[in-house]
Amino acid sequence: MTERLAGLEELVDSWLTLPEVGGRLGLDVSKVRRLLQDRVLVAARVGERRLLCVPEALLADGEPLPDLRGTLSVLADSGYDDEASLRWLFTPDDTLPGTPVENLRRGRKTEVRRRAQALAF
Repeated sequence: MTERLAGLEELVDSWLTLPEVGGRLGLDVSKVRRLLQDRVLVAARVGERRLLCVPEALLADGEPLPDLRGTLSVLADSGYDDEASLRWLFTPDDTLPGTPVENLRRGRKTEVRRRAQALAF
């Protein structure tokens, strides 16, 4: 496992495999993969077996976080790939406070996206 992934795995408390995500969302794995392609969700290869996994915190009430897709788009526009986006979402930010994903879960998408947009400058 690379050092970069080791750090990412430490930032995220709980990971779900794609079949586990499908079970939570009531979808088959091919539809979960479609959510990843459409950037509704984001995943990374983690663990000893390097399975493609989604952080559990990106799901709420049996759905992907509603404000995640737009935030991922802003991050992609800033040049962030999936791994960098996950790292940013789960890294504590004293100005929020907490992590961007915690703030998305609290409905504070405007503040999170404002910070994500600033990354491009």
